[in-house]
Amino acid sequence: MQEVDTVIQRRLLSQVLLVEQVARYIIEAGGKRMRPALLLLSSKALGDQPPETRQPPMAELAAIIEFIHTATLLHDDVVDESGLRRSRETANAVFGNAPSILVGDFLYSRAFQMMVEIGSMPVMAVLAEATNIIAEGEVLQLMNCQNPEVDEARYLQVIRYKTAKLFEAAACLPAVFHGQSAEVIEAFAAYGRHLGTAFQLTDDLLDYAGTEDDLGKRLGDDLREGKPTLPLIYLLEQGSSDDQQLVRRAIEEPDQADLEAVIQRVQSTGALHYTQAAAEREARLGEQALAPIRHSVYRTSLLDLLRFVVSRRS
Repeated sequence: MQEVDTVIQRRLLSQVLLVEQVARYIIEAGGKRMRPALLLLSSKALGDQPPETRQPPMAELAAIIEFIHTATLLHDDVVDESGLRRSRETANAVFGNAPSILVGDFLYSRAFQMMVEIGSMPVMAVLAEATNIIAEGEVLQLMNCQNPEVDEARYLQVIRYKTAKLFEAAACLPAVFHGQSAEVIEAFAAYGRHLGTAFQLTDDLLDYAGTEDDLGKRLGDDLREGKPTLPLIYLLEQGSSDDQQLVRRAIEEPDQADLEAVIQRVQSTGALHYTQAAAEREARLGEQALAPIRHSVYRTSLLDLLRFVVSRRS
């Protein structure tokens, strides 16, 4: 990852000081760097490549993925009016909404500059589609806010668009760059898709079962924003009439929600177990997706990543 960090630092340079300040503020806040790490692991799992492609620009591709992800975070925090991320103030809380949105645009455009330099149309096609789908996912999520009629299928669509799509792109880009078969590309894409879905479902669970110190944000933030995530959808579909009434009212009027009561109901019913089971199901599907990929220490690491995602507590 050191080579990726070097690329990131070099590509953040701007003649406009505020651009660098905002971009560095959020990127240097930490985070798991899971998406660029996924890309690098997937590249290694492919094994030896033909001599003419032995030195691919994987660090640049990983940095592109991180820039796209960071841009979405900047935009998300403005849309969600978030004030805390990774245990410190969000960029919009420090610099304001307008700089956060504009620097998010800068990171998107810098990512596309880097794509052009790599010079691979198949790579550009994957990343262009991914950024488009992510934007659609953001709009879908916005449409779902304060809507207690959202069901599990519709919510999973949001996850696959908004979160899992970038995991999918990160996982399959090395295979795309190296011109691998459609079967291999789809194996990595499906793996990333299920990994990303499991990651978000675990986030849903932790929003009601984690601790604020571990999460770096307040418990119940999704509910404060009127988001019907899977634990709430479970209560709306499987809970008692009192549970359903409480959750419906909380989603429709998050400013008036009895947050402690909702968290208690989520924790005392089967909602968290159901969400955990859904995440584990996605992890199993991700493991099955890697069946066509030859066994190696890197493939094992990809499988370990699935287990980490569903067992993490932060």
